[in-house]
This record gives sequence, C-alpha cells and structure tokens, in this order.
Amino acid sequence: MNAILKYRRPALWWALFIFILCTIKLGGVSQSPLFFAGFDKLTHCGLWFVLTTLLCSGQIRKNNRHNLTTMQSFCCLLIPLLYGGTIELLQAYVFTWRSGEWADLFADCVGTGMGLFGALIAIWSAHYEKK
Repeated sequence: MNAILKYRRPALWWALFIFILCTIKLGGVSQSPLFFAGFDKLTHCGLWFVLTTLLCSGQIRKNNRHNLTTMQSFCCLLIPLLYGGTIELLQAYVFTWRSGEWADLFADCVGTGMGLFGALIAIWSAHYEKK
C-alpha cells in the first residue's frame, strides 16, 4: 500500500485541502469587496490545475521515466473530474450551506485540462530538447 501511495502523497494532501475548502462554511465571503465576480470559478480552476499537475508528476515519478502513457494521461484527467463532480454533488445534497454548481464543475474541467496540457507540454519539451 505504501508503494502505491508513495508518489501520490502530494496529490492526496492537495485533494484533502480542496475537500476542506469546498465543504467549510464561508459565511458572506462571496459578498466581500475583496473578491471580484468569478473569483470562485478562478479558484476552482487553479485548485484543479494544481491537483492534476501533482497527479501527473506523481505518475511520472512512479514510472521512473519522463513519459505518460495514453491510459495514464486518461486517468490523470478522469480522476480529478470525478473528484470535482463528487464534491459538487456533496455540496448540493450533503453540505447544504454550500451550493453545487455546474459552472464550478466546468471550472474544475478547465483547470484539469490545463494541468494535463501543461504536464504533456513539459514532457514533450523535455523529450525533444535540443542538446
């Protein structure tokens, strides 16, 4: 079990951080003048970008080579999307002080796509680097 989680610990800690942020009562934070319209969506996008990047990084380190297979890339895309959908469902039906929104799930999808795209570009550039 420890070998399975060895390279995924940063992603798991980040997922726990996301879960805590998405389930706590924030009160009237959304009406605060410190935040602009769309701040929540930007936050979702950034959180899922980091989660996906950490998942890709852990998988690359586990492979012990600078590459992701198509299946590994698909898993690094699917896992954060399922996690985001689960959190939105929990917000809608369990944590009733929060609201589950399709727009938040879309922002999660955008952040996940950006994270995977960034990881694949980094892999590609490292592979085709001129020496």
